[in-house]
Amino acid sequence: MLSTYRRLARLAREEFSDLVTETRTLGGSPGDPNKLRLYFVDGSFLDIWLSEEDEYSYHWEHRAQHGMIHRWDNAPDHPDVETFPHHFHDGKPQQVVASSLPTQAEDALRVILTFVLEWPSSTPPRTWFPLEEQQ
Repeated sequence: MLSTYRRLARLAREEFSDLVTETRTLGGSPGDPNKLRLYFVDGSFLDIWLSEEDEYSYHWEHRAQHGMIHRWDNAPDHPDVETFPHHFHDGKPQQVVASSLPTQAEDALRVILTFVLEWPSSTPPRTWFPLEEQQ
């Protein structure tokens, strides 16, 4: 995952420099970190966890700044969601809606960082799909 995390960190720094202040890999070992953390200008951060088995979690932690979290993941813990196992935690851990986040990590990160930049106007009421899929 190290090479993937490096690509994502570079993308975040280059394409979202007005939002991302720092990137850091965390946990595991230097050659095999557990996740990538992106720090934002407001003090919040995004943790990115990816696995070789195509499991993922993109967790925007902004409880200290706004009292909320937003997380896109595919943990099989919400079978009632239409896009199971893919889902989106919309502001609170228990508030879960459908999600069709792109499967390619670079595309997913672009969608998420755009969401962060546009929040709160980008927060959906009941379901969450990337903008290109809504048209």
